[in-house]
Amino acid sequence: MLSESPAIGRLIPAAASAAEIWGEDPGIALHPAERVLVQDVGARRLRTFTTARTCARRALAALGHPPAPILRGPSGEPLWPNGIIGSITHCDGYSAAVVARAGTVPALGIDAEPHRPLTEGLLPMIATRAERDRLARLPDGMHWDRLVFCVKEAVYKAWFPLTGQWLDFHEADVTIDPAERTFTARLLVPGPRGITGFAGAFTVAGEVVIAAVRDIRFG
Repeated sequence: MLSESPAIGRLIPAAASAAEIWGEDPGIALHPAERVLVQDVGARRLRTFTTARTCARRALAALGHPPAPILRGPSGEPLWPNGIIGSITHCDGYSAAVVARAGTVPALGIDAEPHRPLTEGLLPMIATRAERDRLARLPDGMHWDRLVFCVKEAVYKAWFPLTGQWLDFHEADVTIDPAERTFTARLLVPGPRGITGFAGAFTVAGEVVIAAVRDIRFG
């Protein structure tokens, strides 16, 4: 169903619009131009893709933008209408999209993941030693390893539209503020236009952890 008060909406800048869907929504639909993107996929992938694209169009509508297809770039990234930036995410039972008019927000990147521990042995592949040391000092009650993964996915979604380049998990160093439910991600590689990192916020809604990049750091 469509959420009237999106969990993701509490994490993004005021100039951005968001839409999310929990579970099944009978109102989901593809734009005709999007159908070619999923003509050979199975039913599960088709439903996930359609739900996420529906979120994107609802977020655009909330921004006052007319319906438009959200096609796919060569690296799988969503191609937004001219003058729009945005981000899409989905996991089991949850889909969301955020959009804004270009120039009104510094950056956008969102990710949602099931709020459960990472598979054993995966954390060293996505977190540096310094990050793992900081995670070990955080209070109980949160799957911090999953949150770091979620944050880095959101950071990548903010990074890629700016650079068109891959960002490895170990090329961003994440620090979490558990009290404020915010994070910073310091780039360990040169960023465009003097960008040195990103900042954002996170929340847990139901069984899902959600992270959103909403700002850029310089210097």
